[in-house]
Amino acid sequence: MFETIFDSELFKWVILPALIVVCRIVDVTLGTIRIIYIARGMRYLAPVFGFFEILVWLFAIGQIMRNLTNPIYYLAYAVGFTLGNFVGILVEERLAVGNAVVRIITQKDSDRLIDQLRSEGYGVTVLNAIGATGMVKVIFTIVKRKSLKDVIGTIRKFNPRAFFSIEDVRAASEGIFPPSRVGSGFPGNLLKGQRKGK
Repeated sequence: MFETIFDSELFKWVILPALIVVCRIVDVTLGTIRIIYIARGMRYLAPVFGFFEILVWLFAIGQIMRNLTNPIYYLAYAVGFTLGNFVGILVEERLAVGNAVVRIITQKDSDRLIDQLRSEGYGVTVLNAIGATGMVKVIFTIVKRKSLKDVIGTIRKFNPRAFFSIEDVRAASEGIFPPSRVGSGFPGNLLKGQRKGK
């Protein structure tokens, strides 16, 4: 029975190409996460993702090598790779692993913005500087990447014309961060029941 299924036209032209697409989506997504974890210095998690990434990739490339004359498998491989990049980016945005430094340069009075950031629990460092058009304040804060949307919203609310830039931070210590919101969104749902940060 299984031989009949594997030899059927439905399996060759629909099921197997679909499996190749899914495998490529999975392995490229795992590869994207692995690279991000390497960049963040998470040397124990990255190899785990690499192990499963290569297992899935070997299955997909094995099917291609066994069916070199079937062009639809090549197409399925390419489609899976394309979708895998897209899905990998979406997963990375949802995971939002690590920290980021937000640098804000403002000309107008920034006291309300600084006070608001501090009231939300962020550590803020302020410097006086000279910009192209005169005196400015440079505000630095290091935040969890999951909090970036909230911080950007605060900047736009209290100082909408401020210039700001965001850079990834590989590591940070002794910083001031708001209490973590465990259980709010993916993957926080997996951590429900754990004690919240102080």
